Amino acid sequence: MPDAQPTFAFDPLDEAVRRDPFPLYARGRRELPVLPHRGLPLRLFSVFRYADCQAILRDDRTWSNDFQTLAGLDEAELPPPSMLGMDGAEHHRLRSLVNKAFTPRIVKRLEERMAQIADDLVATAVAAGEVDLVQALTYPLPVTIIAEIIGVPVRDREQFKQWSDQAVALLGAGFFGAIDPERLRRQRALLDEMHAYFVPLAEERRRDPREDLITGLVQVEHEGSRLSHEEMLAMLTLILVAGNETTTTLIGNAVLELLAHPDSLRQLREDPALLPRAIEEVLRFASPVQFDPRRATRDLELGGQPIQENDMVLCWLGSANRDEEVFEEPDRFDIRRAPNPHLAFGFGVHYCMGSNLARLEAEVALRALLQRAPHWERAGSDPLPLHPSPVFRAVTKLPLRLA
Repeated sequence: MPDAQPTFAFDPLDEAVRRDPFPLYARGRRELPVLPHRGLPLRLFSVFRYADCQAILRDDRTWSNDFQTLAGLDEAELPPPSMLGMDGAEHHRLRSLVNKAFTPRIVKRLEERMAQIADDLVATAVAAGEVDLVQALTYPLPVTIIAEIIGVPVRDREQFKQWSDQAVALLGAGFFGAIDPERLRRQRALLDEMHAYFVPLAEERRRDPREDLITGLVQVEHEGSRLSHEEMLAMLTLILVAGNETTTTLIGNAVLELLAHPDSLRQLREDPALLPRAIEEVLRFASPVQFDPRRATRDLELGGQPIQENDMVLCWLGSANRDEEVFEEPDRFDIRRAPNPHLAFGFGVHYCMGSNLARLEAEVALRALLQRAPHWERAGSDPLPLHPSPVFRAVTKLPLRLA
């Protein structure tokens, strides 16, 4: 049976689509919930409905997170895989080891410190009057916290930002065009540079343990297994990048949505106890990560479309989180929404390990803004610059006037 022809155009790299993808998501859910993309080097399908996305993310046997085989390059030319790019027993082993090191105790003891950092950053921003909130708050808070959790010098945070920006700049774009071998080699060189940074720190922790994540990863053991040197370096690199990118976006998106919905901002000022629910609604309504990719490990049918082994699917979390079958009035921003079973942090075995840390940082940042800045206002009316990666619903600058 031939593939059905798409009934509408969906180009996730188009700027207009990225700024407002929601009407197309809704059409996808109604008309073609599994959309085949044409004219690409890979066989690629977009998946729009909540139930389909959740089922794919739940089934890690049928839907793999390992995309290395698709690059068509020698292993030596590819960046080494992180835990995110592993499945089955190997993923379980690494996740179990990191769970033991990345304990709630390490996170909890930083809550007071987190609040102090956020308060200082917001006080400085309010004193300035007009700031780029990304530079003033949404980036420095998460990167400072993740640096302190890991155990690396906060003074190096500008270096961390450069690494993080480079690591995610074109994330996801390869699905829509030819895989660039030169870009993959540059990515490997970037990871080698980051690994080289961590080597002396890890060796120092072997000699002189501290209360930080590097020490935890050096010492951790689970059912007789330990992290290899390369696994530990890959894990530190992943946590450094993932620990700030999504949280930066979450805080920025929260501010934008509250500015766009002044009644919700007023409700939060009157009742700060609504903050946790408000953050969940931002995660649903303006999901920082818009899609989560998977590779089919066998032939099957999905939404009436024949899927072949090694076909790629993109689970559009931003669409699933607006699915009318799951959320009442899904296009309404409602900071009192409950329940709110969004998929913003994924689902299944690859569910985001840092989800609670991200939630806590967003709550602390917004609380500081609400307490110290009675007035928020966009400075200027130009369209805000988008994150270069289609994976993220994010802006790279957010000029605000605070008073």
